Amino acid sequence: MTLAVACSGVVHARDKDAPAPTVTAADELPADQKVSETVIELAGWVVASKDNQGYPFAIMDKAAAQVLVFGGDGKLRGAAPALFGSAIGDHSAPGVAKLALSAIPGHDRTTPAGRFIGGYGPSDDAGRVLWVDYDSAVSLHPLPPGSPKEKRAERLASSTPDDNRVTHGCINVSPAFYQQIVQSTFEKGGVFYILPDKDSIAKTFPAFAQSRGDAQGDADAGTQHASK
Repeated sequence: MTLAVACSGVVHARDKDAPAPTVTAADELPADQKVSETVIELAGWVVASKDNQGYPFAIMDKAAAQVLVFGGDGKLRGAAPALFGSAIGDHSAPGVAKLALSAIPGHDRTTPAGRFIGGYGPSDDAGRVLWVDYDSAVSLHPLPPGSPKEKRAERLASSTPDDNRVTHGCINVSPAFYQQIVQSTFEKGGVFYILPDKDSIAKTFPAFAQSRGDAQGDADAGTQHASK
């Protein structure tokens, strides 16, 4: 499996000796950041197995604080840094979607891991948003205005993923990446794959793990608010 199979737009920034990419994609990732082998393999598996059923899809790597967006044809459309839930964890607490943001305990501010079918829909406080998982009120949206105390813009612009865990659970990307890549790609919905913090790949994506003989998988580790 090579980057050119599903990640051709990223290869120029990751491997100087790789062949020229066949697709030009928006790449906001810092030049020294790599895309993990797991992400590359998962993208290739999604395309080969048609797990996305022809819909566009995104792979989100919480550990690396990255979002990669693909068209329904499997070609990379863009890659960018992102902000994720401030708490480490792979599941949403029961009832968290009904809480006001200020009422969500710190340990429950997680971005859940797994495969989600999402799309645009209404919210109670931010108009029409792109829901990654409506049931847990997790959306993908541009940086919200303000939030000076959280320094979200500065965190997103930093060269490392170490400070990118700050949201209440939603995924934030730059306004430019959202407008240029996300909106047009997911206008009719899509599939979202979020890699786990603690759970194994085998538990999170069993079909993918089985396809690669993942012996290491088990060792791997009411009111909804959109602007988390």
